[in-house]
Order: sequence, then C-alpha cells, then structure tokens
Amino acid sequence: QVQLVESGGGSVQAGGSLRLSCAPSELTYSSNCIGWFRQVPGKEREGVGVIHRPGGSTAYVDSLKDRFIISQDSAKTTVYLQINSLKPEDTGMYYCAAGRHMSLGVGWFSYWGQGTQVTVSS
Repeated sequence: QVQLVESGGGSVQAGGSLRLSCAPSELTYSSNCIGWFRQVPGKEREGVGVIHRPGGSTAYVDSLKDRFIISQDSAKTTVYLQINSLKPEDTGMYYCAAGRHMSLGVGWFSYWGQGTQVTVSS
C-alpha cells in the first residue's frame, strides 16, 4: 500500500507561482510513476503530468505543459509540481497518485493522496 502526502497548496494572485510537493511512502514497481491531477469546480478530475521516478522522464497534457513542470529531488523521495503564471481557472484540488505506467489517465493510478487546494484570485 503506497501512501502519498501532498503539500504546498494555498491562495495566490493571478500571475504568481506555487510549488506543490508529493511524498510517496516508497519507491517500488507500484509507485514507479507519479502523476499529478487536478479537479477544478464543475469538472472531472484531469491529468496534468506524470514522471517516471527511476529515469526522471516526464510527460504533460499539451494544454498545460508551458506552465506546469514536474521534477523530483535527487533522492527520488519527493516529487514536485511547479505551477507558473497561475490563472483563476487553475483553482481546484490538486492530487498526486502512484502507478506503474506513464499515463495521464485517472484509471491507471492505484494510490492517491488526499489532495491540496490551490486558489487563484484575479
């Protein structure tokens, strides 16, 4: 059972930046890939990007890749989501999730964190 803890959300003004953190409890085959997802009000949860922890490769949804950057620390214990040029429409709950595949689909991830709220004011 992989546990994930997100942190770093908060309230910011449009144009600002935030860095979210995700700390998976282990690095195993079940948590080879960490995906970031968000759920904005009135919409379904959607993928933002994903990182392959052993190799460090990343993939993003096309519409967000210019402002969202996924990275990890050198020990591969924490995964980050840097969000730049924040917009009010980025407001929502952000989740990290662990899985085996480099996918942006919600169904490919078995373990989820509790989420961290991001609120962007205009």
